[in-house]
Amino acid sequence: MSSEEHQLYGDLAPWWPLMSSPGDYQEEAGIYSTLLEETCDGPAPKLLELGSGGGNNAVYMKRRFEQLVLTDLSESMLDVSRELNPECEHLQGDMRTVRLGRTFDAVFVHDAICYMKSREDLRQVADTAWVHCRPGGAALFAPDYLKETFPGSCSEQGGHDEQLAEGGLKEGEVCPRGLRYLSWCWDPDPTDDQYVTDYAYMVRERDGSVTVVHDRHIEGLFARSQWLEVLEGTGFEVKAVPLEHSEVEANVHEMFVAHRPT
Repeated sequence: MSSEEHQLYGDLAPWWPLMSSPGDYQEEAGIYSTLLEETCDGPAPKLLELGSGGGNNAVYMKRRFEQLVLTDLSESMLDVSRELNPECEHLQGDMRTVRLGRTFDAVFVHDAICYMKSREDLRQVADTAWVHCRPGGAALFAPDYLKETFPGSCSEQGGHDEQLAEGGLKEGEVCPRGLRYLSWCWDPDPTDDQYVTDYAYMVRERDGSVTVVHDRHIEGLFARSQWLEVLEGTGFEVKAVPLEHSEVEANVHEMFVAHRPT
């Protein structure tokens, strides 16, 4: 799996803040931070994020953890995060195989876990979290959907315009850069462990020209029992926790909070 398979994380990576604004992450980043801190034995100053993307969660989680190390498969997305989080350490690596040779109090895997398309992929990520999590530490995995909660077919839309620096538009520019998107999740084969998310992006330059891009993402879809089997098989003590968020429909999203026994 290469990040370059997805235009969002390759050529379109510089547009990421206009698709997904850091300001939208404050509440959920607080939820993740609290769960990790409460699950750890003792203080939790050091956090490793696997699949950190553009660093939107880190904007808020770095206020709770003294040391954040952010890893992602896409160097282009890490560049976006470096702009937002210059005080954090950024390292390129595949969450299935990266080995840093050190341990952390907490390991966080947000929705990039959805790109694990097989149970073997999932097991490898669990192994990565285990070897980087100290005894008594915690790991948190936050997939978009489980098989039990997948709606079958759903869509959402969004996007933002850039905030212009002081001085505004320059000569020849007619509008700020902007991006709008439509995403459509659907499952062509309910008997397997995958689903499809098709994205349509409308990207507007400052001269007013608009480009439309289609981007297909194949993502993993596992049952709750499969998640528990993989994580407990690694050695973690695990519980499934619903995401209780003011802007998220109840009983749709679940997280897996894992404790590494001492």
